[in-house]
Amino acid sequence: MTMRGWRSLLPIIVFTALYAAVSLSVTNSYYQLVMTLVPVWAIFGLSWNLLSGYTGLISFGHAAFFGLGAYAVVLGQIHFDLSPWIMIPIAAILGGIAGLLIGFPTFRLQGHYFALAMLAYPLAILYVFEWLGLQEVTLPIKRDNPIAYMQFADHRLYTLLALAMMLATILLTRAIERSRFGMALLAIKQNEAAAEGAGINTLAWKLRAVTLSGAIAGAVGGFYAVVLLVVTPQSVFGMLVSAQALTVAMFGGVGTVWGPVIGSVILIPLAETLNAEAGSRFPGIQGVIYGLAIICVILLAPEGLFWKVRDFLRKRSASPAAKTSSGPDIPAAAVPSAPAPSRSERFPGTGDVVLEVRNLSRSFGGLKAVQDVSFKLRRNEILGIIGPNGAGKTTLFNLLNGFLRPGTGEILLDGREMSGRKPHELCEAGIGRTFQIMRPFLRMSISDNVVVGAYVRAKTDAEARRLATEAIARVGLSEIADRIAGELTTKELRLMELARALAGQPRILLLDETLAGLGHDEANEVVAVIQRLARDGMTIAIIEHTMQAMVRLVDSFLVLDHGAVIVEGEPEAVTRDSRVIEAYLGKKWMAHAPH
Repeated sequence: MTMRGWRSLLPIIVFTALYAAVSLSVTNSYYQLVMTLVPVWAIFGLSWNLLSGYTGLISFGHAAFFGLGAYAVVLGQIHFDLSPWIMIPIAAILGGIAGLLIGFPTFRLQGHYFALAMLAYPLAILYVFEWLGLQEVTLPIKRDNPIAYMQFADHRLYTLLALAMMLATILLTRAIERSRFGMALLAIKQNEAAAEGAGINTLAWKLRAVTLSGAIAGAVGGFYAVVLLVVTPQSVFGMLVSAQALTVAMFGGVGTVWGPVIGSVILIPLAETLNAEAGSRFPGIQGVIYGLAIICVILLAPEGLFWKVRDFLRKRSASPAAKTSSGPDIPAAAVPSAPAPSRSERFPGTGDVVLEVRNLSRSFGGLKAVQDVSFKLRRNEILGIIGPNGAGKTTLFNLLNGFLRPGTGEILLDGREMSGRKPHELCEAGIGRTFQIMRPFLRMSISDNVVVGAYVRAKTDAEARRLATEAIARVGLSEIADRIAGELTTKELRLMELARALAGQPRILLLDETLAGLGHDEANEVVAVIQRLARDGMTIAIIEHTMQAMVRLVDSFLVLDHGAVIVEGEPEAVTRDSRVIEAYLGKKWMAHAPH
């Protein structure tokens, strides 16, 4: 590990050591229990965070994994005399299996449908365990060799053991966060369509996440049963259990290892103390505390305390720099401002056909969005796809890279049928894509955004970084590669998305209105980048409305209207065709058209 890595671990180690020192000074048995519950719920929050915090899919059902782990440990000791030292790892395996079994069908749902479906699992299991007569199950006390059964006379040892588990979970989460696994999850959270289009198999990564998340929840659920010695369906499968995992993570900050820890340190002592002092007079006061915490987070810090404080500190540190800087806040991309190059400055496409579309159609109800479209894209060619709004251009791109399944027709890549393949499969096959509406991963740097695109081709993280660095250099963003995507200009975002597509080393680039939102000089800079890519051998299909740039850029046009091809050919012929002028360009075009 590098020195920087050790320095980043220092706050975690210091926090754990200080917490251990404080817990050893506590003698009151109730407060000892509270000191133990803080890391327990932090671990449970970390398990929830691993799925929901990093993918953005809100789970209301993590109590299913937690409860299965708790009952596994208790029943394993009662019926088979198995020690918790053995059963907690088994509980983790059971939780992981449950996560996989639950995740596979449930990930087909999105948004609130996913959240509600997850809520159903622990409630259903709760009623099953009540039906089985397991309303209250108690761990038997072991007088002989109690340590072998994790029964300590000094309850402070439970706190130390919980801290060790928490530290291990934090280190595991940090390792994931900095790996391909974590980058894939963060990309899915910030824009799942862009992640899929960049070559990430989103279902596979989400299944890995829920499996590992379930395993951690199962393990800590088993430990929770050992600490309390008694388990009821309501105490481990109840709605408040899932709510605690969600609340501590959201209050502290989602998508970071510190969030669940911060949330647990603040909320658990507060809720437990109020429950002890006023629970008899105000039943359910713990739920009130968690509800108020969620309301406060929604109103004041939607992403949690950690991100609120971090963003505040970043703004304060950035303000003095902004005052002393005489230049612009964000340096311009290292691409010279120049008129758009003409087609005569590059070699046209060769005769080799790399992509062939035959009679492609797609309808939405009675609307025929794409009708019997056929064309050929040749190696090193720039094909411009134009037409009025609603002509079916973006729908055509969505069919070409798998976001939509064609109704009829064929998509042949080097003669291989690719129709109906998923976006990540088409990306792996060599079709890269940018989007009409930009889809950056806003909380990631330019470098990390592009690394996500490189994973489809790279076998190692180091190779992904190298491919990303090369792609960033090709579009001229090397000087600002560490800038956060949310701080970039429109031109820089467009170039970053282009770099992300290039990092996967595609053979064909689909560019959907890459010049949209750019000024004249900015558009010329981006056009210069695209032409440079074509000179390097890239095959490109581009949708664009900026015709003055397009006629200088493309080798041929494909003109769509109402989903059908009306004209195909070289720019000079197409832009003078009466059908194109009537359907798209308008008669004023002839007076201002470049000659």
